[in-house]
Amino acid sequence: MDKGLRTVSASFETEALACLDSLYRTALRLTRVPADAEDLVQETYLKAFRAADRFEPGTNLKAWLFTILHNTARNRARDHARDPVAVDSEAAERAGDAAAVGGSGRVETPESLLLRDALGPELRAALDALPEVFRQAVWLRDVEEFSYADIARMVVVPVGTVMSRISRGRRLLYEALKEPQSSVAVVSQQPQSSVAGRAPVGVADE
Repeated sequence: MDKGLRTVSASFETEALACLDSLYRTALRLTRVPADAEDLVQETYLKAFRAADRFEPGTNLKAWLFTILHNTARNRARDHARDPVAVDSEAAERAGDAAAVGGSGRVETPESLLLRDALGPELRAALDALPEVFRQAVWLRDVEEFSYADIARMVVVPVGTVMSRISRGRRLLYEALKEPQSSVAVVSQQPQSSVAGRAPVGVADE
């Protein structure tokens, strides 16, 4: 057993584990690789259980877990950025594995997995086409239903910036869906792997 783990209450453990699916969906959106998403979620839970005594009962445990998840993802990204050779090597290996297993080499993301079942193709395509910062804000607000303050803590930006990104993201979705025969129609005909995570040219964060 990990010596850093603390004994936690049954209610804390039950409530924390109830967030597993939501954490994994968001981890997969951040990493886009299932194995990395699983590792990220596991590390999130290890950190959460080690720091359980610092969680304030009665506050939003799910938001606390998501904050740990995003902080861990940022730390991992910084670590990988310091070792580009290792990252490139891992990416090449994963691409080869994906091609061998799935044929197309396409990795499903939470947007494709969840929205495919819940939303129409036009909305899925429009969401996929959003720049990452807007897609992330809309996802956390409209899918995971976090407050503006919770999202601000997760992504480490002011609440005003979160509100601006959500407003801008929703507006971009609305404008795209108003023109079903234009950009969204074109996007929806492309392979999803070529769309996910790619920001439209000329769109900047507010």
